[in-house]
Amino acid sequence: MEDLAYIFSRIEDKKRDYAQYDFSNQQDDALKTFFDLAQEFESLEDLYRVCVAVPKTHFGLDTNLYLVDSKREELVLVCTSKEGYHGSPEKLPPAGIKQRNEAFVENNSLFAPILGKMVPKNVGARAKKQELLGMLQVTPGSDLSKSEKFYFQKFANRIGYALYNRILQQKNVEHLKFIESLVADIEHNVIVPNMAFRLFLRRLEAKIHKNLEIEKVLQEKCAELGEEGTVDHLWQKRVMAELQEINRGLEDEYSNIERHNRNISLFVESLFRRSHFKEGRFIPQKRLCKFKEEIIDPQLERFRERFHSKGIDIDEHLGGVPYESLVAVADVGLISQVYANLFSNALKYTLTVHDGDGNPKTFIAFGQEVLKDYFGPGQDGIKFNLFSTGPHIPPEEREHIFEEGYRGAEAANVPGTGHGLSFVKRAVEMHDGVVGYEPTHLGNNFYFILPNPDVS
Repeated sequence: MEDLAYIFSRIEDKKRDYAQYDFSNQQDDALKTFFDLAQEFESLEDLYRVCVAVPKTHFGLDTNLYLVDSKREELVLVCTSKEGYHGSPEKLPPAGIKQRNEAFVENNSLFAPILGKMVPKNVGARAKKQELLGMLQVTPGSDLSKSEKFYFQKFANRIGYALYNRILQQKNVEHLKFIESLVADIEHNVIVPNMAFRLFLRRLEAKIHKNLEIEKVLQEKCAELGEEGTVDHLWQKRVMAELQEINRGLEDEYSNIERHNRNISLFVESLFRRSHFKEGRFIPQKRLCKFKEEIIDPQLERFRERFHSKGIDIDEHLGGVPYESLVAVADVGLISQVYANLFSNALKYTLTVHDGDGNPKTFIAFGQEVLKDYFGPGQDGIKFNLFSTGPHIPPEEREHIFEEGYRGAEAANVPGTGHGLSFVKRAVEMHDGVVGYEPTHLGNNFYFILPNPDVS
């Protein structure tokens, strides 16, 4: 209600402003014409033409439109009511016109500043405060009354708003085209080669298995020759030990590479799906999956060593439903990223606490439980918990922790962007689920709840 009250107050401000302006019907008609045509014509070049044509048509005044070339920081003449569009600002010579943030009269012309928000370089960035975008020249201007000069200043302001929105719109279109091209490149140069990389891994695995078979044959033959006294027994043992060490090392390295590739492939192929970019939102590909084997275990293995190195114990039995019996409908890649983000946060923020007996405790715990009729009669939910020891999140921060970019006071000295939990929220909501946080004994529990599928 506070936001609506502010809107009402701004409307009242505008009513008072327009009453004080006391524009004539002709002036009001010119503003309406500009507003309508600024919406009608789609190209930036046509908008420039509208800017100079409206004053000429309604008042019989010649008009020139100057814009600031951002690279040279100089005004260039872009469009006139006599000659039309002159070309792109960056390709035009400087006009030698003063840049001023207030209107002035010079050489029988009124120059009114065109002010607007500075278009951000990054599409998602916030616009800066008002900046000078250009100047509107109205000729003749020396004989204009004070109210007429004020009117053209307001007209120039409307040009500023329209220019800002049109330039920003154009940048958004260019940004989307770039993303489409980038997605095609990712598919061609990342996802397809990654699939080929998995083929190379399969071939490497086959060669390692062949090597193990050779090892087995050599071991048997060396044993036979040793019994016959044909070969030196110590040399035989040394060679076989070295071969076995090499083969065990190859197996371990292959396992590490294969596990890493499997996880990276999962994220790349789920997060860079063409459908996400085409729709402008995540498009989940849901299927029945075994949560323990397909989602939780692979992510836990990624983080297990890091938890261990920080002295954080792991309890895998928080909740009442055994993992082995849990089957749910989910996009494996997106929910895997949910767990990756939750584990990553737990790694950063898990701290030592003391239980009732004064014993230090540093651990995470996770599991799940069925919530009867959570989504309505006969529609159970599965609550997935991830608990970590540490001080409770302050009450005033709890409602904001899933917001994009939000970081609490305790996170000031911890690396991060505030993106992880907002992704968790979006991914879970795409599965018709909900996310939440609750302070519990010894620490904090982050959870998400998904509908429990009927797999009977």
